[in-house]
Amino acid sequence: MRLKAQEDVSCIFNVKGLKKRLSLKQFYCCLIILKCIGGCIGLLVLRLETLYRYLPLDLDNWQNSVCTCFGVGLMAAHIGVISPSTFFPSLRCLPHHYITKTKPLILASMSNDPIREWILSEGKATQITRINPIGGGCINLASRYDTDAGSFFVKTNRSIGPSMFEGEALGLGAMYETKTIRVPQPFKVGSLPTGGSFIIMEFIEFGASRGNQSDLGRKLAEMHKVGKSSKGFGFDVDNTIGSTPQINTWSSDWIQFYGEHRLGYQLKLALDQYGDRTIYDKGQRLVKSMGPLFDNVAIEPCLLHGDLWSGNIFSDKNGEPVILDPACYYGHNEAEFGMSWCAGFGGSFYNSYFEVMPKQPGFEKRRDLYMLYHYLNHYNLFGSGYRSSAMSIIDDYLAMLKA
Repeated sequence: MRLKAQEDVSCIFNVKGLKKRLSLKQFYCCLIILKCIGGCIGLLVLRLETLYRYLPLDLDNWQNSVCTCFGVGLMAAHIGVISPSTFFPSLRCLPHHYITKTKPLILASMSNDPIREWILSEGKATQITRINPIGGGCINLASRYDTDAGSFFVKTNRSIGPSMFEGEALGLGAMYETKTIRVPQPFKVGSLPTGGSFIIMEFIEFGASRGNQSDLGRKLAEMHKVGKSSKGFGFDVDNTIGSTPQINTWSSDWIQFYGEHRLGYQLKLALDQYGDRTIYDKGQRLVKSMGPLFDNVAIEPCLLHGDLWSGNIFSDKNGEPVILDPACYYGHNEAEFGMSWCAGFGGSFYNSYFEVMPKQPGFEKRRDLYMLYHYLNHYNLFGSGYRSSAMSIIDDYLAMLKA
């Protein structure tokens, strides 16, 4: 419905049988008031999110109650006068996803707070000056803690125990120790008193751009060159790729490891989750036939970030590349490019990378094989929109290998 200012338009509100006719001007005033109230409630939601991990209540149901109370505001939005996001930005994912530029929250005194306790002891701070919620995903909450000893980046999760963050911390620590590409240094992982877990790490101030691709390629190659394992292919703990478990049992055989713990695991998940017998059977044929793709290739176990897409690549204030949120393990260095379809790597990236880690024979033939793992994972996480890409790769390899 489109309202014209030139017309004498009126709206009728019916409250408990009482009809009141409002002029167009009065109607707009009501909408402005609703907008202001909705904005205040949205701000309150963001503030309470910071305290979410301490509250023994179901915040999701509480949030739904707020939505009900302000249904009239959303109805006004529905007819095209006010956008729903005006009232509840990123409503669909709250309290697990938000980006806010609201003023920082001053920390109140809290007992039994392991995050505060660590910051004020091992973190060598004497006071926490503010906590600022920052952009996070739909899995964890993320906050910046400012103190007199510097800033810390904190992620919390109310439903998952510390094992997930322990895997992340071990991966960050391994990459940090190579002293090559910049990653946030992990400091502490622990459990929350009301359930769930947290991780405290170095806070890195990001620059205005995503950085130089040539620098990213060179530093990533340096990490692969320095980060080696004497245990073979795998990692000390299992971790996650997105929210999918990633099995990292050690193996001395890369083809066996990749076939069983990467492709095989995802194929079995697709079978169990969707009953997709076609992709499972064809994928298993590929796993059993892919050996010739690695002929004349020297494969060393290199430390991989494991989930290198554009959302995990940034630069610091000096323009140096920074990578985050790893799914680390030791594997064939080429497997690092499995998310290149979602990373935007250009020619300067690859040229700089191969100057440090020379390209091996058959690189182009194996590229899609490493993409397949991530397409299968996206199929399992997000549904059938990724099935055709995975199926196409499998069919092409079966034809190439005559399997």
